[in-house]
Amino acid sequence: MDTSLAHENARLRALLQTQQDTIRQMAKYNRLLSLRVAAYASEINRLKALVAKLQRMQFGKSSEKLRAKTERQIQEAQERISALQEEMAETLGEQYDPVLPSPLRQSSARKPLPATLPRETRVIQPEEECCPACGGGLSPLGCDVSEQLELISSAFKVIETQRPKLACCRCDCIVQAPVPSKPLERSYAGAGLLAHVVTGKYADHLPLYRQSEIYRRQGVELSRATLGRWTGAVAELLEPLYDVLRQYVLMPGKVHADDIPVPVQEPGSGKTRTARLWVYVRDDRNAGSQMPPAVWFAYSPDRKGIHPQNHLAGYSGVLQADAYGGYRVLYESGRITEAACMAHARRKIHDVHARVPTDITTEALQRIGELYAIEAEVRGCSAEQRLAARKARAAPLMQSLYDWIQQQMKTLSRHSDTAKAFAYLLKQWDALNVYCSNGWVEIDNNIAENALRGVAVGRKNWLFAGSDSGGEHAAVLYSLIGVSANDIRQ
Repeated sequence: MDTSLAHENARLRALLQTQQDTIRQMAKYNRLLSLRVAAYASEINRLKALVAKLQRMQFGKSSEKLRAKTERQIQEAQERISALQEEMAETLGEQYDPVLPSPLRQSSARKPLPATLPRETRVIQPEEECCPACGGGLSPLGCDVSEQLELISSAFKVIETQRPKLACCRCDCIVQAPVPSKPLERSYAGAGLLAHVVTGKYADHLPLYRQSEIYRRQGVELSRATLGRWTGAVAELLEPLYDVLRQYVLMPGKVHADDIPVPVQEPGSGKTRTARLWVYVRDDRNAGSQMPPAVWFAYSPDRKGIHPQNHLAGYSGVLQADAYGGYRVLYESGRITEAACMAHARRKIHDVHARVPTDITTEALQRIGELYAIEAEVRGCSAEQRLAARKARAAPLMQSLYDWIQQQMKTLSRHSDTAKAFAYLLKQWDALNVYCSNGWVEIDNNIAENALRGVAVGRKNWLFAGSDSGGEHAAVLYSLIGVSANDIRQ
């Protein structure tokens, strides 16, 4: 009995030693893996910083030759970033080492294709009807299944509507089905085609002249002018929905606002002037709201303050926006509360830091980063939970930031870039602190800025609006496409 216990004890000790050796080998392997991933991440961050620098240079004054060289450098850096990211993904996905037990080896399995896609089954039967080895009969053994993703390109078709006429045999009465309604009167464009044209321009940023070329390759001649008329007619058709959307977005509560310049062609001159697209966003998902987000765009021929004042004439609640002076009148009555954007304030400090980094700008960015870390933790919580966390943690940090900046201002020249960036933040201080006393308000206005990204991308492609009415049509269609993107069905 004692001998068997001794053997069992020795066996367990050997097993324990083997497991400890394996753990040490795994730890060594993980350290090497971490070093490799850190090297990838460091190089990727360096290249991203280089791309950002080159992109800033692109927008400065430079010759065409220098701009082309900069574009090549950006493209090369971005390609290198993509390659490094793929290598890092492979490194994290494989984790192959012969020392590791097989359950610890991770596979880079491909994600399954969505089950909602329609499927076409093709069965490929063996050519052999009997066993090629002995001539015996064959019976089912199983089936190997593989999937291939295919794209069915859009195609035109003509729908011919026939309405037979029936005449009464006893009198002169004639019976015929009524003409079916069409999206646009006196137009042969179907609803699907109109939706494709509008979505192509305002969601996929595809100018009408490019769409015209695509349709020509498919055998259908649709001129840019025709597509433009259809786009305007669709916008006018959707105006009742556009008005309902405005009422939804501007309900009392909290709204984000921003604007973006849009070039508009001057009739007969060949020149353009700068108009504006204003965006108003209702999105309370960060505060746990189940109400669907929505955007409402409005067009104006200039950037005068009267335009947002008219847009928000019936609104009451919090307006989260930048420091544009045209909003000031809205805050005077107390009906609308101003909430500022910390991202704007941080950006001014970051721009100084990017040019000439100092201990002061570094600490300022770190302090603001601590505020954003709190927001990341409470994102998606209820407004009450967010407010409690902000009062307990963010408000003291905000006060500390205020005191620290005031102290730094005593040592900085008021003409320095750092002092100017701090002065902007201090000027907005009360509005920046609103989020600490209201759980629905965000720390910044990035929600509105993000809503304008589609316009910024599209503007690079379609370059300018043809007229003020074209800008108004764009506002309607950007708004309704935003409804579709956010799946609003109420």
